[in-house]
Amino acid sequence: MIRTLALCALTFSATSMFAAQDVAGAVVGSVKAVDRATKVVVVDTKDGAEHTFHFTDKVAVHLGDDTSNASKGALRGIDKGTIVAVHYTAKGGRETAHEVDRLGNDGLHAVKGTVKGMDRSAKTIAIDTGKGTVETLHLTGDATDDAARATAKGTEKAATVTAYYTVDAGEKTAHFIERAF
Repeated sequence: MIRTLALCALTFSATSMFAAQDVAGAVVGSVKAVDRATKVVVVDTKDGAEHTFHFTDKVAVHLGDDTSNASKGALRGIDKGTIVAVHYTAKGGRETAHEVDRLGNDGLHAVKGTVKGMDRSAKTIAIDTGKGTVETLHLTGDATDDAARATAKGTEKAATVTAYYTVDAGEKTAHFIERAF
């Protein structure tokens, strides 16, 4: 009996420990609804799932090259039908967006190709476009995490990806990277 109780307590403690941890991720999809009053955005993802994200005044929004478009708070420039990449954390079943990037027309630029190299310490990635050019992009912290997910260890130079980026003073900065399948 004592053994069973101890095992149950240990199982409950381990389950609680893992449930309390933050899980980070990113999804791409179309905005289904934005409620700025309750700070909720609903996104239908490419794989058919629906995510309800909560956001705070600290959410970063990247709309395109104009760095003045980077905003905090009310998801200015993100409306129903906008294609977005959402970087989020999940804790206890609640998903919280901390960065929203507008993709598609009037959004971030995109470059598709094969990863030629990645320098995690310098936060850069080189992508061979297959058209005789190699694009080297700086990576934000979230994009570095995306690149790590998109390129499994040992395949860094073989992964086919799409990188979404802005250009500021001639410098290309990737905000989101996804693996192409």
